[in-house]
Amino acid sequence: MLSRRQILCSGLATPPLALAGLCRPALAQAEAWPSRPIRIVVAWAPGGAVDTIARRLAPKLSEALGRPVVVENKSGATGTIGAAEVARAAPDGHILLAMDNTYAMLPYLFQRLPFDHATAFKPVTVSAFSPVMLAVHRDAPWRDLAALIAAAKREPEKITYGTGGIGSAPHFAAAAFAQAAGIRMLHVPFRGAGEAVTNVLSRQVDLVMVSLGSALGHVQGGALRVLAMSGMRRTAVLPEVPTFREAGLPGFGPNGEGVVNWSGLAAPAGTPDAVVARLQAEVAKALEAQDMRDFLASLASEPGGMPPAAFAALLVEETARWRDIAATSGIERQ
Repeated sequence: MLSRRQILCSGLATPPLALAGLCRPALAQAEAWPSRPIRIVVAWAPGGAVDTIARRLAPKLSEALGRPVVVENKSGATGTIGAAEVARAAPDGHILLAMDNTYAMLPYLFQRLPFDHATAFKPVTVSAFSPVMLAVHRDAPWRDLAALIAAAKREPEKITYGTGGIGSAPHFAAAAFAQAAGIRMLHVPFRGAGEAVTNVLSRQVDLVMVSLGSALGHVQGGALRVLAMSGMRRTAVLPEVPTFREAGLPGFGPNGEGVVNWSGLAAPAGTPDAVVARLQAEVAKALEAQDMRDFLASLASEPGGMPPAAFAALLVEETARWRDIAATSGIERQ
């Protein structure tokens, strides 16, 4: 015998308005996911690491899920424009945000965000981890990290470092390094990390801290010298470069690995757990493919794939970590 709810929701009877909502969960469950194209919103301009990795993942996810997966760029306001669009979207598994570690810094850059930083998204997984390098001009007087730190201690704020702007990820990374080393350097902000690298090449500033992929060509060409890089082990791309731990700075970052950039995917809060779990599994599978591993290796990056709970814990940990850096480095909310 059919229950009253089954009768109402089957169409054998017309449900009163007050009971109509009872049918929606059943209808939602009946709809197969995905039922239409999936959008990945990149909150940055085309061509960056987050965008490039998302575009490499998209066709693999499309093949696995049987629906088109398209990447759209919604840049501006340090990633908050794209993030806000995804936060407002229906949590039905058909829209994702491609985010990076800048997301953990947003509470310390803005007085108010257009979404709740802690609850607006459900983390899916990390796509890739990218080590950060401390690089100087090839003719700089410091041959290793210890010499640089010693010079900075002798003459506080004489050594300059370039970043992509106040509150940018390289700014936070350099501030974290200075705090761990117990030194003070002079910050010189530029309009982007690429411009900061250019000014190290022209010797207008002394050093930069950027992901390896951002300036790997200059390093391999001999124009830049890397004194140390983040991570628990050396990268195969630059096997001669020591980690910060090996270079004598074990307190730089969680577990002594230093600041490690990451990019990943998140869904609007309320997205079904089953959908998030399927997305994480498919991303992890895609990252195991040899062509993806080769691609990430060319960027001096490592594949992610962690479970959603682990990614959520990483976000909480990094958000708390950057609070201390912002407070001690003079980074002010706009």
